Amino acid sequence: MSPATVDLTNFPPRDFRGYGRDPPNPNWPNGAKIAVNFVINYEEGGENTLDNGDAQAEAMLQEVGPKAPLQGERDIPMETQFEYGSRRGMWRLLNLFEKHKMAITIYAVGKAYEQNPEIAKACEEGGHETASHCYRWVDYALMDAESEERLIRQAVESFKKTSPTARVPVGWYYGRPSPRSRALVSKVYRELGLELLYQADTYADDLPYWIPDPVVGASEGLLMLPYTYDVNDFKFFVAPGFGSSMAYFEHAKNAFDTLYEEGQEGHPAYLTVALHARVIGRPGRFPAIKQFVEYISAKPDVWIATREQIARHWKGQFPYQSPSATA
Repeated sequence: MSPATVDLTNFPPRDFRGYGRDPPNPNWPNGAKIAVNFVINYEEGGENTLDNGDAQAEAMLQEVGPKAPLQGERDIPMETQFEYGSRRGMWRLLNLFEKHKMAITIYAVGKAYEQNPEIAKACEEGGHETASHCYRWVDYALMDAESEERLIRQAVESFKKTSPTARVPVGWYYGRPSPRSRALVSKVYRELGLELLYQADTYADDLPYWIPDPVVGASEGLLMLPYTYDVNDFKFFVAPGFGSSMAYFEHAKNAFDTLYEEGQEGHPAYLTVALHARVIGRPGRFPAIKQFVEYISAKPDVWIATREQIARHWKGQFPYQSPSATA
């Protein structure tokens, strides 16, 4: 099946109603009032660099503020910032979560796991979920369908090699997807006979929701697990963003407290806390996530879950129903 045989422009209509005033109760395990999912974006080594054969250096999410990417030259200060995430930041974060016996989700770039397979091994053996951040951490928005599909397939093969059990991720998140990404990932997984449990390039809700599968249509569903741009440490590097580490802690705490209160009132949801190894993994910012972990650890009725666990729970509670089945 070639990309041309899949309608890559068949987008579902936009949904502005969602669940309305009374969203469904997900019945989180053990009566939890909130589910909390921590995500570490692990991109180190998958970014733009001449070392990866790119024409330019990376320019996104770095300490010295916005700047144009260096063309035709390696940007050593940028490269070493990414190396910090792999060498130190990731271990600091994994140590924190494992100390508190919390399973988290890793949005892993396939190329990044290849650069440091010890990280891939530690994440799986630590009981964490690896979700696919595709093969490279680049902008897919204007990429042609053939090139994007090639990178999806390359990611699948890469994860098979770096996973101790040859496990392929069941969840996907790009961050900078193309309008064709949902359909292409679904297409590749179907052709390879792999389970695609969820995709996460959406920011539309506090709960999972179904859309018609972009390849086969309304007869089957694709589960969407909304991600977050607001409780996200990348805002240390963008304006207006977090001016201090404790500003991040305060924002994450406010988000937790709001959803926790709503859960106590009968409307549980889930909170995503988004991290980057080279950002919050720095010692000056690390206390913010450490204090947040300690704060929620002291609260009752909190379910710390991976995105895969949340997706499987939701699918069991609310399986997809095609429009014809509900008519």
